[in-house]
Formats: sequence, structure tokens, C-alpha cells
Amino acid sequence: MAGANAIEVRNVSKTFRIPTNRVLTLKQRVLHPFQSQAYRSLRALDDVSFDVERGEFIGIVGRNGSGKSTLLKLIASIYRADAGSIRVAGRMAPFIELGVGFNPELNAHDNVVLNGVMMGLTPREARRRFDEVIEFAELEDFTELKLGNYSSGMRVRLAFAVMVQVDADVMLIDEVLAVGDASFQERCAETFMDLTQRGKTIVLVTHSMGHLNRFCSRALLLEDGRIDTLGAPGEVAARYTEVNFAPRAVRSSLLSAGGSEARPSEPRARIADAWVGTEGGERTLSVQRREPIELRAEVEVDEAFDGARFGVEIWAAGGRRIFAAPSTPLIEGPGAESGRWLVVATIENRLVPGRYRLNCGVSQLGPDGEEVPVSDIRGVPFEVLGDRIRGSLMDLGHDALVQPLVDAQVIRR
Repeated sequence: MAGANAIEVRNVSKTFRIPTNRVLTLKQRVLHPFQSQAYRSLRALDDVSFDVERGEFIGIVGRNGSGKSTLLKLIASIYRADAGSIRVAGRMAPFIELGVGFNPELNAHDNVVLNGVMMGLTPREARRRFDEVIEFAELEDFTELKLGNYSSGMRVRLAFAVMVQVDADVMLIDEVLAVGDASFQERCAETFMDLTQRGKTIVLVTHSMGHLNRFCSRALLLEDGRIDTLGAPGEVAARYTEVNFAPRAVRSSLLSAGGSEARPSEPRARIADAWVGTEGGERTLSVQRREPIELRAEVEVDEAFDGARFGVEIWAAGGRRIFAAPSTPLIEGPGAESGRWLVVATIENRLVPGRYRLNCGVSQLGPDGEEVPVSDIRGVPFEVLGDRIRGSLMDLGHDALVQPLVDAQVIRR
């Protein structure tokens, strides 16, 4: 396995045999001994290959039945591939199906220890981390309750909390996070940002294009068991919307055309590189407090197209977006011309000292004035240096005026 890769998937295929007649009783089996042999084949995955780099956050999307969950279970070794190979480097923690590995007759403590051991912890480590698991899941009042009496949201919170405490190198997460409430999802977002900063590899299966654009550095679209598009989250989200909402006849023609490579009318632009730079343009990972933040991005345009725009935003640790600049025209004039362009965005720095990340993207104005993502780069790291200011995200100048009261009676009235 290449040293930079956490996951390598090579020419993987998986077919399920689905019986056409289910034999449920012994009498049916005796009277119809050959009936159970009839089955049909369902090709879930067909010659799928891709790599996931160490520390990468990749999203997998696709319509229901496209093969997303099957792929995740193959990576987790729950299923065995019919052809091809899958290699994973490091400790892996799967979070794939709600309730898998939980015993409904046991309480939270016993289930946490059991799941922790199944994911690679020693029994002592699992017991030691129980309080942190329960605190994260906010289930302090339900530790003695059998899991069979937990709601689906409570079980999701407990399972996710266990996965985080395992401190795995590779995490596989299915759409079950959608079961959690808004508060839990925001806590998951903060956890995702923390895990990414710590260099963990995350594979997320989702139907949410918001999650895809918010968290992922790269995305993969599956359609009918094959890779349709692999690239920037914005590009994959646009393709997903096109495939998912197109009429059936149009969808068939799009898929038979071979995906995004066969759509010459679609704008062809991508952000090749992005970094925080000094005044001279050199790359840097830090800026001093109150000094401007200069984002530089190299944009490759293969075809001219109208309405090209460039946007940038800043995210703090914990998944909080604290700045989003209104998108501006990428190139002045009727449209972006082919070639390689340098975009320099200078942002006034009112951030308190700490670590941050920049996202930038190219979009195109649609017919109704909406912005359609074309390409983006997410998670460009930088640090603001200076004396730490606690409990704040912004360093805003202010004055405080103290003066004596001239007429106390006015105040009392």
C-alpha cells in the first residue's frame, strides 16, 4: 500500500443472489425441494477503484440502491468482495447500521464496554472511557436503562460517542447520523473538524449536499454500482442533483454518455491550488494578529463560460463558519476565458489568535441568478499568532466611556 493512502479499492465488484421464492417452512421445502434454488442476481458494485489519502475526509453519495452502503460494508470487511481487493491502513471504526453490535437487553455501560472491545479497545480502556462516552452522548440519566428502551436517536448518540473514543485511524460513517437531533448534529460537526485537524481519515456516506460541501475535501458519486464522478464536492453535488432529479429518460442518456466527461456544455473550471500567502506571495501557515489574510488560488479554466464567480469563507475549529465573503466575478468581462488564472483575496484580519481553515470555490450563475458550484478547495489551514483572547472569535476594536451621573433623579424616573 502506498504510504500516503489510508484506503485502496481496486476493481471491486459485488453481486447478491436474491431468491425469487422464499421457502419459510419445512413442509414447503419437502414438497418443493428445488424451489429455493431459483434466484436472480443483483449487481451492487461493478469494477470500482479509488484511493483515500491519509487524513482525507471523503464523501460518498448516490441515489438509493446505487451501492453506497455495500461499498462501506466491503471496506469494513462486513461483506467479502466477489472480485478485486481492498486494503486499509490503521485501526478502523465502522459506524454503519443503527444498533449493530448493541445488545438490547444490556444497559449502556455493558454495551459501551462490549462495543469498545469489538473496535479494538481493551476492556480496561473501554471501562475507563465510559464517562466520556456518556457525557458526549448526553445520556447521564439513562445509563441503567436497557438499550431496548432507548429511542433511535439515543442509540445513535451512544454509538457515535463510542466510535469517537476508540480513536481509530479510519472512520466509516453511514447516513444514520441523520437520526440525531440538531444539537447532536452540531456536536458531530465539531467532532468532524477536530478529527480532521488530528489527521484522521473519514469516509462519510450521505444524501446531504450540505454535509458534503461543509465537511468533505473530495467526493465520490456512485450510480448503478459504478463510479460516475470523483472530484471536488461542489462538482459532485452538481452532478448528483443532475442525475437525481432528471427525468428517467434523460437520466438514462446522461448515464450512458459516461458521466461528467461526456457533457461538453458544462463549464470546465477547477481550483488547482490554494494557499495563504505573504505580501510577496510565498506560502505561509501563520499570520500575525491584525495583519491582513491573503488567500491565493490558481484556477484552471478549460472552456470559456459566462457568470463565473469566486467565493471565500473562513471556518474556526469546531465547525463554525465565521466569515463568508459575497462571491465576486472571477474575471471582469463577459465570462471566464480558458487558461490559468491567479486569484488573490485579501481579508481584513479581526480574528483572535488560534487555528482556522479557509474554503474557496468557483461557481457559475444559473438562469435564475442562483450560484451553481463548479469547483472548490476546502480546509486550507492557517494560524493567527498573538496573545490568546479566550471566549471570543473576533478581535474588534472598542472604547468604553465612564462619566459621572449629572442628575440621578432622571435615572430613577
